[in-house]
Amino acid sequence: MGTATSSMAAKFAFFPPNPPSYAVSADQSSGKMEMMISDVIQRRDNVDILKLNTKKGNEIVAMYVKNPSASLTLLYSHGNAADIGQMYHIFSELSLHLNVNLMGYDYSGYGQSSGKPSEQDTYADIEAVHKCLEETYGVKQEDTILYGQSVGSGPTLELAVRLPHLRAVVLHSAILSGLRVMYPVKRTFWFDIYKNIDKIPLIDCPVLVIHGTDDEVVDISHGKQLWELCKEKYEPLWLKGGNHCNLELYPEYLRHLRKFISAIEKLPPRLSPTPTTTELEVEKSRPSTEQKEKGRASTGQREKSRLSTDSRRGSTDRREKSRKSIDRNVKARNSTDLSERARNSFDRFGDMVRSVGLCNVDCLKQAAAEV
Repeated sequence: MGTATSSMAAKFAFFPPNPPSYAVSADQSSGKMEMMISDVIQRRDNVDILKLNTKKGNEIVAMYVKNPSASLTLLYSHGNAADIGQMYHIFSELSLHLNVNLMGYDYSGYGQSSGKPSEQDTYADIEAVHKCLEETYGVKQEDTILYGQSVGSGPTLELAVRLPHLRAVVLHSAILSGLRVMYPVKRTFWFDIYKNIDKIPLIDCPVLVIHGTDDEVVDISHGKQLWELCKEKYEPLWLKGGNHCNLELYPEYLRHLRKFISAIEKLPPRLSPTPTTTELEVEKSRPSTEQKEKGRASTGQREKSRLSTDSRRGSTDRREKSRKSIDRNVKARNSTDLSERARNSFDRFGDMVRSVGLCNVDCLKQAAAEV
């Protein structure tokens, strides 16, 4: 019974796009891997297309977006019913807007990655990607932010519990566990998959939780319980009216992410497994994203004082950064690379997300209802 239920849960969890949205090939002159989307080869000097081998014997496809001014790297695990061909331009825009390097990848059985998707395979997938970041690009775990969207929250938290020096974690429409998406169970069963509810209390770094209030697939109670269980909380983002597939369309989404990453950049690297309480922690009594930016509860810690001072000192810097961002957009519009760089505005970013129509685990509840 347990084995049958486990197999059933795994079947519900994975819905790779069929057919894949892209193809990959090697450029004959340079030997560099290229991605083709809708019969158009995507060529960007700052994007590397990679094939990585996992310990489970699969070959997965990944893309690395380089930002020369970035100090942090985002390792993004996408949601269900998507592949990195669909995420290609979105990843590029996130790298630019958030001022980070970004590594995205396809799970085994997704896109042009070989094998079949399973819980354990996704763990091997993200492990191979993180190893590539360290060995190929020299990215340290203390400069890494793990980002898990929906089903992607599973491999994200599995890796996070094994990285004691990790800088931060972002959970986007995350699940408590696979079984809890379908049934309101009160305890964890051994045959459940992606037991995030049991892993989140073990994460020592700052955690940002993003969830829509009208999520019809993964109820917002999942996000709120994960946030409550975090050791080191950051002000969550509860997007009013947001559902499972459209959070990137809200202006608050990018604003809040940029605010989070800016705060993370001000913190010293996490060189000790033991966390220090910082200004990132917020009072549980004030979880709403509609709250104004009032002074957070005093922790008496050195980091809080430093962040508070930096916040006042950095107001001019933020205005300057905003001005530079506008200048960058203007330069992009005037450059010969207009066709590649014209997506810098938030509106354009939203249009891209809308056109992709990403939906992550709609099939979960539908499949459960048919059992």
